[in-house]
Amino acid sequence: MEVLSGLESLMDAAWPAPERHDTGEWVLRAAGGVTQRANSVWPRVAAADVAAAVREAASWYRQRRLPVIYQIFDHGGAAPLNAVLDSLGYTRQSDTLVMSRPAEPQDGLPASAGVEISEHPSAEWLELWWSVDGRGGAAELETARAILTGCPALYALVRDDDGGAAAVGRLAVVHGWSAVHGGAPDPGAAGSWGGLYCMATRPDFRRRGYATRIQQALVRAGAERGLAGYWLLVMASNSAARELYGRAGFREVSRYCYRQERPRRALTGC
Repeated sequence: MEVLSGLESLMDAAWPAPERHDTGEWVLRAAGGVTQRANSVWPRVAAADVAAAVREAASWYRQRRLPVIYQIFDHGGAAPLNAVLDSLGYTRQSDTLVMSRPAEPQDGLPASAGVEISEHPSAEWLELWWSVDGRGGAAELETARAILTGCPALYALVRDDDGGAAAVGRLAVVHGWSAVHGGAPDPGAAGSWGGLYCMATRPDFRRRGYATRIQQALVRAGAERGLAGYWLLVMASNSAARELYGRAGFREVSRYCYRQERPRRALTGC
């Protein structure tokens, strides 16, 4: 349980919400509705009074006119919260796997040719990623940029034969972790881990190896910085991506889903 809690901390640091409220037990995160992760409750530890904590979270999000969303990891400690959310009719969605692997000697091989690595997301990088994964307009994109640049990270871009951007990816670099137990970070060790995020390929360039080149280039760039290991998130339903990461040595170490309150409809009729 302690190891998985450390992994959750890595993930929280890698995708920092602009607004956060720490209750001492849970972390409430808001970003104007941009991405579920940055607008969800992270139940960091079990609440002493789950019902009261749920009411407090609901009030906090309603003040911001945001839906109440929980990021619930799949472990026994989540059972009391899930029971309360079940009673309130919260939905379950976006079943996601957390995959991880330690650094390996071959990670230090020369980076894939033609992959551009930078420490900041360029306009071209952002445009491609947002066209694949984005929801919203210019204002939402600026919020997303603030989330991406909220922690140290590397940004990879690979071009097609005509020089256009074909695929991108991000490696968030989080300090304070190194040793590995079953593929997950050990919170008692010092070091840095890298989280692979924003893996996006233009639809007309998929299944041509671009995603593999991005992943390999970011891992090798992480090796140059002495990272102790890597993690990533992938939808449980995305079998192609799971196969890709499995071939790269990643193994499932946890999973989570989002639980969201059902929309409230105004009463109609007599």
